[in-house]
Amino acid sequence: MKIVVIEDELLTAKDLATTIQEIEPEFEIVKILTSVEEAIHFLNSNNQIDLIFSDIQLGDGLSFEIFEKTQNKIPVIFCTAYDEYALEAFNTFGIYYFLKPFTKETVKTALSKYHLLKEKLQLSTDEFSNVIKEIKNKLYPSITSSLIIYEGDKIIPINSNQIAFFYIENKFTYAQTFDNKRHIISQNMDYLERNLSPQFFRANRQYLLNRNAVKDASQFFNRKIVVNLCVENHEKIIIGKLKITSFLDWLTHY
Repeated sequence: MKIVVIEDELLTAKDLATTIQEIEPEFEIVKILTSVEEAIHFLNSNNQIDLIFSDIQLGDGLSFEIFEKTQNKIPVIFCTAYDEYALEAFNTFGIYYFLKPFTKETVKTALSKYHLLKEKLQLSTDEFSNVIKEIKNKLYPSITSSLIIYEGDKIIPINSNQIAFFYIENKFTYAQTFDNKRHIISQNMDYLERNLSPQFFRANRQYLLNRNAVKDASQFFNRKIVVNLCVENHEKIIIGKLKITSFLDWLTHY
């Protein structure tokens, strides 16, 4: 049995690999993959894998992108920090998951279910695509069209189309509009990223960008790129090399 682990936290990945082999000594951990880009390249050139253990949120994007772009037919067990309510869709389609931090017992249970239902997990490409769409819809509901901002004692709705980008400054989250006004908002970046994707892209920990605000991008040192906006911004917005593929795909397809 050949297994691939997709996990960007290397210590967690190694711990998971060790746990799997303690439970099933004959299993071979073929590869630990730490990014969407690396996983896509590996799976497109290796078709002898029997099972994948994968986190959902990686440093350069969501692992769903891997399975969509490789037309994956390999059963996947997700190991994730998302709560159980959000992951009800997994049970509906027979894809198994366990929550972080995992234990030997949770991994053992997941493997037992895999053995029990191995034949049922042989999904066609179309079936797997439908599964991924349902899970994404469960985790990332319809795009939020309006947000609430506060100005003194006023509560004002603002449409997301009016916002060029969000950013964090001194632990506060701000929305900057296309007319160069900025507003403090109550939602944090993780919430905004989940609810405004794919209209907005998480460039880094500090910035979330509206596609319509991106003018162009240029090469930066150490294989990074700098994003230039069509609105006023006094700081460089840098995309790390692990996120470049996802960023370019977002520019191309949204």
